[in-house]
Amino acid sequence: MSDFITSSIFSEISVLLVLAAVIGLVGIKFRQPLIVSFIIVGFICGPQMLGIVQSHEQINLFSELGIAVLLFLVGIRLDVQLVREVGGIALMAGLGQLFFTTLLGGLLAWLLGFPLAASCYIGFALALSSTIIIVKMLSDKHEIDSLHGQVALGILLVQDLAVILVMIMISAVGLGNATIGSDSHDLLKMGGASLLFLAAIILFMRFGAAKLTENFAASPDLLNIFAIALAALCAVIAEMIGLGKELGGLLAGVALAHTPYREAITARLGPLRDFLLLFFFVALGAKVNLSNLSAHWVDSSVFSLFVLIGNPLIVIIVMGLIGFTKRTSFFTSLTMSQVSEFSLILMTLAAKFGMVTTAQVEIVTIVAMVTIALSTYIITYSHPLFHYCDRFLSLFEFRPRNKSKFDGGASPNRHYNIIIFGCGRLGTAIALRFQARNQSVLGVDFNLEALRQWRNLGLDTEYGDGIDPEFLASVPLHSAEWVISTVPVPYVGITHWDPRQAMLKALQTHGFKGRIAVTSHYSEDSWTLVAAGSDLVLEPFQDAADRAVELITGVDPASNHS
Repeated sequence: MSDFITSSIFSEISVLLVLAAVIGLVGIKFRQPLIVSFIIVGFICGPQMLGIVQSHEQINLFSELGIAVLLFLVGIRLDVQLVREVGGIALMAGLGQLFFTTLLGGLLAWLLGFPLAASCYIGFALALSSTIIIVKMLSDKHEIDSLHGQVALGILLVQDLAVILVMIMISAVGLGNATIGSDSHDLLKMGGASLLFLAAIILFMRFGAAKLTENFAASPDLLNIFAIALAALCAVIAEMIGLGKELGGLLAGVALAHTPYREAITARLGPLRDFLLLFFFVALGAKVNLSNLSAHWVDSSVFSLFVLIGNPLIVIIVMGLIGFTKRTSFFTSLTMSQVSEFSLILMTLAAKFGMVTTAQVEIVTIVAMVTIALSTYIITYSHPLFHYCDRFLSLFEFRPRNKSKFDGGASPNRHYNIIIFGCGRLGTAIALRFQARNQSVLGVDFNLEALRQWRNLGLDTEYGDGIDPEFLASVPLHSAEWVISTVPVPYVGITHWDPRQAMLKALQTHGFKGRIAVTSHYSEDSWTLVAAGSDLVLEPFQDAADRAVELITGVDPASNHS
């Protein structure tokens, strides 16, 4: 049977796909990301077990294409505007986390007996967290737009930029070592070609990318072909020069980062990326050697504990020093409790140039599998974990709550008639109408762009998260007549946790005496929210429909129900 399977590349790939689908389905039942399932498929099909993986060249080709497409999509998402959106505070947290985790992770590897250079790479690999998993888990929990969700995105942005720089460094050092012994003319030639290639990318990005992309966008399918062709072309040129296919794919993405079609390209190439990356993780799993792992199980266990416990602890301390509350710090830290898929790509690249050994790549692979598998449950049950750990977390609040430059004019002693949580379109419209009636209004949000717009309108703002009880203690609630929450909340979530009810409970805990209004897009929520303490439930769609009928007919819709 094994001979029949490996008799052709088609049958071999078919078996891999079938196993990937079956094991992936089992993994999903246990809430495991596909990365873990795909590595397990590679291990099962590798020489240690069934020995199905024989066409190494073809699988490595798919693997390299997957990495090129992945880095292309990373490059196309790089935008300086993202730095403004996540804010300097989140970037400070990202830099602190990356520096201290790399330092302590590298020190831990060195103490375990790894060479200094390998320790540095391992420490950096342990500092990277999985963008795919974190965004997926936070989206499933409807917390991607929460304060800790936005800070997590800021940390991930710092990590993405750092891993790009480190991959460039690895390629440069590796190629530099490879050219030792060559004459200076060859080295100068490679450097000149690299500069010309980078200059061509910049010129294309500045003068040709937008127009050319617009022409190809006339056909969505042709746009996909163009994007893949550009990624492949840049990867080939970069490899010919000596920069490596990975960097070429990344630069191709950067070249299209400012075009108006980048979101369409990203959405349509996402499935292709996931399909091709299947082979990268399968190939990685197939290379896992049990004999090596049995000799390094202590190292794998220590590194896994460091990522699961040490990395979140570092994030909590860094965010506490910046001035975040223990609640925001805790929820953000739990998202960082796994190793990234980029860690595996980075270690594989380093192994390609002989900077780390195959055994060290295997160790990081096992750490990735363990931490990714466990972190999904940690993130899912973050709220129960917070209630359990709450009593100990005050130790990590080292300074008063961080005051952002967007805390415009708010003062604990100032009188506000209305406090609005959520400075989006609905919150802004309500605030302007109260302002027209000479009511003093304070807006609370952690969306920096929304706070800028409020300040431009002459409205006071406070940077923070309304469901954080510690933050509410700093909000001037003492004289407010109304607290209004306009933050939309999806109807379902994997943990069935409603932040509106958390805010209502927090307001009651702080003894708020005024009235409370919350927003809901679902009528069935109304009685639950009223029972939880809301005096009024705003239903924007229903209220807008009633107002439209009133304007059209001149009759109050409520009169029909009397």
